[in-house]
Amino acid sequence: MHYRRLGHSGLKVSEISLGSWVTFGNQLDENSAIALIKEAFSQGINFFDNADMYANGVAETVMGKAIKTMPRPELVISSKVFWPTMKGPNGRGLSRKHITESIHASLKRLGTDYVDLYFCHRYDPDTPVEEVVRTMTDLVQQGKVLYWGTSEWEASQVMQAYGTAREFGLIPPSMDQPQYNLFHRKRVEDDLMPVCRELGIGLTTFSPLYFGILSGKYNEGIPQGSRASLEDYGWIKERITPQRIEIVRQLTVVANDLGITPAQLAIGWILRRKEVSSVITGATRLEQLDENLGASEAYEKFTEMDIDRIFACLGNYQE
Repeated sequence: MHYRRLGHSGLKVSEISLGSWVTFGNQLDENSAIALIKEAFSQGINFFDNADMYANGVAETVMGKAIKTMPRPELVISSKVFWPTMKGPNGRGLSRKHITESIHASLKRLGTDYVDLYFCHRYDPDTPVEEVVRTMTDLVQQGKVLYWGTSEWEASQVMQAYGTAREFGLIPPSMDQPQYNLFHRKRVEDDLMPVCRELGIGLTTFSPLYFGILSGKYNEGIPQGSRASLEDYGWIKERITPQRIEIVRQLTVVANDLGITPAQLAIGWILRRKEVSSVITGATRLEQLDENLGASEAYEKFTEMDIDRIFACLGNYQE
């Protein structure tokens, strides 16, 4: 496992991390999730991503049970705040009230005194950025959060938060978490990456396999038991279009020529970007975890010709 600095901070995170979205508390039972977390740690993953709204808080509870017997100082645990998690008009957003109540609830579910990373899960147009930055600064100074950042914010909004922090002597964001993969790349590469390079903000990207489609498992249809075959995941099925599948089939040929899997190619393609501190992966089986971890070695072998072949498969398609 390789470790990268989180932007310009001194924190080092595993370049491949394990996320809990749509798996912990949903697809995976508690014991399987705990076993997966412990196996990931044994293989070098130190960054485990979470959010207060994943499985209505159950994902944090499951992770809390897993890390109870693990060495907390060696772990980098994250959570996020924004989406509705409480009743009433103040039960969502980035107000000082909702952030404060949410971090306390997350810490209780996780069974820890602090989270290493705390993300503003979306931009909140109803809350002044200064209020958000001041609240996050307070949480850092209280020791409940070590680093704070944003998720799916526009580049201009990240700059606004950073500028506000510098103007008032507050603590600026250290990281952003965007969706980034072979299909969804234009906004990140054209707008977000230049800003993050300039400000020293690390990217912890999610959905490297575009909801599993880039793994190639849907190349010949939707397998029974796959996420897209489940009733609650129709939104994935809608993304399985003939155009995307044809691209993945071509990428599969490139992966086969390189002696790697389509998933390793997709994750490795992201890891080649130095702006990326960590790629957040998901898994429901130990075999998937092992496959994802293999991307750490795969991307180091990419040649310029390999990258050109990948872009040739994509053509002009990008979101």
